[in-house]
Amino acid sequence: MFTAKNHTFVICAYKESEYLEECIMSLQMQTVSSNIIISTSTPSDYIVDLSKKYNIPMYVNEGVKGIGGDWNFAYSKAQTPLVTIAHQDDIYEPEYTEKMLDYINIAKKPIIYFSGYAELRNGEKVYDNTLLRVKKIMLSPLKIKLLWRSKFIRRRILSLGCPICCPAVTFVKKRVGQIPFTNDFSSNIDWQQWEIQSKKKGSFVYNPEPLMCHRIHGNSTTSEIIGESKRTKEDLEMFKRFWPAFIAKAIVKIYSSSEKSNNI
Repeated sequence: MFTAKNHTFVICAYKESEYLEECIMSLQMQTVSSNIIISTSTPSDYIVDLSKKYNIPMYVNEGVKGIGGDWNFAYSKAQTPLVTIAHQDDIYEPEYTEKMLDYINIAKKPIIYFSGYAELRNGEKVYDNTLLRVKKIMLSPLKIKLLWRSKFIRRRILSLGCPICCPAVTFVKKRVGQIPFTNDFSSNIDWQQWEIQSKKKGSFVYNPEPLMCHRIHGNSTTSEIIGESKRTKEDLEMFKRFWPAFIAKAIVKIYSSSEKSNNI
């Protein structure tokens, strides 16, 4: 039985985000309090001051950089069986931790838990748009708890794209492993990880409630990647893990149009 003591939010802080404090506050306002730490590869007085203000331990990555390196470092600093990598621009609803523990404790051999999510656009929470609607439809089979353990179902879901929002995920370290991320992708690093985990025995635990809010803004890493058109190549590589090359190329043409909704 997992408790709040077994869980850590690791906030990945980068440079000087104006939204970092809002993220911290949302984690400290959880109905069930767990551990919170900050990880950064760009230490600054701004991040240090916030860590002191809220009495949150801060760790500096002086090793492998890049998204994969930063996430692996953050993941490794959590000394608990359950880890949620919180992105500095996002916020969590007060019941995220409580509901996560409820769901993960009824699952058989949980690998990851993830909730639904909303978008934050210009300070407003958006619960319904085309992209969110498509992702909800893709994940709908996992509303059936009996299907949480089905490799076939989760791989069919992932074969059509990546509907799982990374900051909404809690990892069970025992089953995920100690160094989960690679540094060869800049955009689809999370989708790549879900594909790897989807092959394992255990449960993908899904709660459709939107318990975190992913902020969409022009300076976000995702927006920068999409603006540089880096994602298309990585999308093709991911689809090839599920489909023959000619089918993968056809799917990419359709899938790439969804990227536009990530732009402001």
